[in-house]
Amino acid sequence: MNHNAFLSAPPRRMRRVVLVSLAILGVASAVFVVRRPLMMSAPMCMAGRWHGCFDTFNGVVLMTLVVLPLAALVVWALALRRRAAGVTSAWRMSLAEVGMVHGTVPFLWLTMMPGAGAGTAPRRVSLVPLRDLVTMGPGGIVGNLLIFAALGCFAPMRFAALASVPRILVLGAGCSILVETAQYVLWLDRVSSVDDVLVNAAGAVLAALASRRWWRTRAEAPSDRPRPGPAPAG
Repeated sequence: MNHNAFLSAPPRRMRRVVLVSLAILGVASAVFVVRRPLMMSAPMCMAGRWHGCFDTFNGVVLMTLVVLPLAALVVWALALRRRAAGVTSAWRMSLAEVGMVHGTVPFLWLTMMPGAGAGTAPRRVSLVPLRDLVTMGPGGIVGNLLIFAALGCFAPMRFAALASVPRILVLGAGCSILVETAQYVLWLDRVSSVDDVLVNAAGAVLAALASRRWWRTRAEAPSDRPRPGPAPAG
């Protein structure tokens, strides 16, 4: 009987189980690959030292993984509160809100880290499209694609007004322009490049396309409003 019940489970539930399993497997694989660099930063982070933890790539990645269970707890708490209030799509809204923050802040932190010549090296601006792509390398391109990937993935799931590829493109490009401008103004010894804007925006669009099936549409009921209760008898 249990075997038949398992076979008759809704396909949607099975897809969710598969997606969650793949996500856990992906995180575990990533941790295994970078375990040695992370362990090098662990003593500094455990001691609360800025140098060696929060100002290094390994330290930021380690703290992002450490905070991941807390982010999941926040999603759970927000979803339960919304479900108690009768809000539809409570889990999707909560996951989207936490995912946007947890998936974007660490990349922004890494992007805004000052270079060795911060405050002394000449400010550099590159306005010729596609010229810096050659010098970025595969690692740089992948990193730039991921900066606003979480924003592009979860923003249209949370806000119906952003459920459009052109709007996500504008959002990613606008956020990237702000970052490049901040790098220039703060004199961080980084190149403010138009190619960074293009790749950042492309990453947001690609992530948005990947989550397109979960976007909110106008055909759905507004998720921010509680469901109306049953009318009193009589």
